[in-house]
Amino acid sequence: MGPSQSRDEPALELVGLRRDYGERPALAGIDLELAAGATLLVLGPNGAGKTTLLRILATLLRPSSGEARALGCTLPDEAWKLRGRIGFLGHEPLLYRELSGRENLLFHARLHGLPREEGEARIATLLAAMDMGRRAGERVAELSAGMRQRLAICRCVLHEPELLLLDEPDSNLDAEGRALAAATIGPAEGRTRVIVSHDPERFKAEADQVLRLEAGGRPVAA
Repeated sequence: MGPSQSRDEPALELVGLRRDYGERPALAGIDLELAAGATLLVLGPNGAGKTTLLRILATLLRPSSGEARALGCTLPDEAWKLRGRIGFLGHEPLLYRELSGRENLLFHARLHGLPREEGEARIATLLAAMDMGRRAGERVAELSAGMRQRLAICRCVLHEPELLLLDEPDSNLDAEGRALAAATIGPAEGRTRVIVSHDPERFKAEADQVLRLEAGGRPVAA
């Protein structure tokens, strides 16, 4: 738990959260409270604002109106306090294609201020957990989409974030990859998660709360 968040404070607090693109609403007034350590599953069709919500929580987009707090930080004003405490897994793996998988992870470890020895140990543990140790020396450009997704999962938990923001985390993964991912980014003590999925059944058993959005980002009864 970070210094900005009290012990009893929710991990997420959204009040009338709205995001518009011109005259088109992407999120139309989201009210939500999520306890620390809980998992929120966000469902809805394409264009319902699921990814927009994640990007606001990841400090990559500013809301048009309403209020948003994550881990005790008000967004967007205190985004700088939050960025080092979240792990974001989006549609893009956020890996440099000309670097190897291990080089990418070492770069991200330095970005998060991990001491070299600690970072290398953490990277070795994650590569083993995602069965990527033998492929970690290869350039990302030479890897399959599934292998890149495995590396992206290693990247997003490398710094042991308190809040995981996961956009279709099973993308491009085979059955083995999904099983390894479940152990790496699954529920854990002290870890709050927001999972976006097009499959209403895939993460249902892990969800403490479900947010359903319809076209235009309007919340509907779960």
